[in-house]
Amino acid sequence: METEEHLLSLKVMRLTRPSLASVIPVTCDSKDLPGNLFNNSLQQDPISVEGTETLSIGQFLLLPQTPVNIYLGEIFSSYICVYSESKQPVTNVSVKVDLQTSSQRLPLSANPPTPTLGTDETVNIVIHHEVKEIGTHILICEVTYQTATSQVMSFRKFFKIMVLKPLDVKTKFYNAENDDVYLEAQVQNITVGPICLEKVALDASQLFNVTSLNTTKNGKSIFGKTTILQPQAVCQFLYCLVPNEKLSSDLKLLSGATNIGKLDIVWRSNLGEKGRLQTSQLQRMSPDYGDIRMSVIELPNFVVLEDLFSFKCKLINNR
Repeated sequence: METEEHLLSLKVMRLTRPSLASVIPVTCDSKDLPGNLFNNSLQQDPISVEGTETLSIGQFLLLPQTPVNIYLGEIFSSYICVYSESKQPVTNVSVKVDLQTSSQRLPLSANPPTPTLGTDETVNIVIHHEVKEIGTHILICEVTYQTATSQVMSFRKFFKIMVLKPLDVKTKFYNAENDDVYLEAQVQNITVGPICLEKVALDASQLFNVTSLNTTKNGKSIFGKTTILQPQAVCQFLYCLVPNEKLSSDLKLLSGATNIGKLDIVWRSNLGEKGRLQTSQLQRMSPDYGDIRMSVIELPNFVVLEDLFSFKCKLINNR
């Protein structure tokens, strides 16, 4: 079957940021056999920084040499170009761009038709979309136009996009005697490059009031000014959730409060690309208080050996 020839062509390109080009320094002491040969070569290298030739610091931008991974929560940007190489002018040129995921089809662009497109003229579209699903995505580009004889022509092209998981988040829950819940969140960088965690916050459910234990009394982060995670590195965060007054007064309601909230994580990678990831609703195991529950209300921090001390506890009939 012969392929139908069209008067228009379609090109789709991924828009990505460049990276810094760094020289790999090879140097030696001036008393060694090569002398200043290596140092002179570094000084003449166009991508070395003057005065710091022996350091691996780049001052030039390098275009991506291989396909760049796209991760969940990042912004997918693409440049779509429809151009005419035919001597015949075409009319009513429309370009429709959709993104097909495993669960839905999302319209990304449906610009109004271009009245006339002459030879060597183009229709340019730039799309931006935050990817919210992991797995295979299909970018569907459909072009429709009319020839000089008013014949309606159309064609479609498909482009495969793989969306990878950027972070691995593991959680642990600890139930305290005073009904407080402690959440430990382990965030691991599973991308191919370092990332900077800009925000790791717990959006608690309405049943709890959350306090972050990742800052000092002065409000400064315990991890320093920046939290940088190298590939496969892990960072731990701790949160304390206190039941609200209505929840703490009703033991049955407290026992059924399994929804804790969601983690909201914002990071930046490479030259400042922003990514955001929000976990699903975190669930804790429902605590089993039994028929009778005892809780300690008052207890001294220090006691003297072989001396009597007093403490206060509370018994609750759960039946």
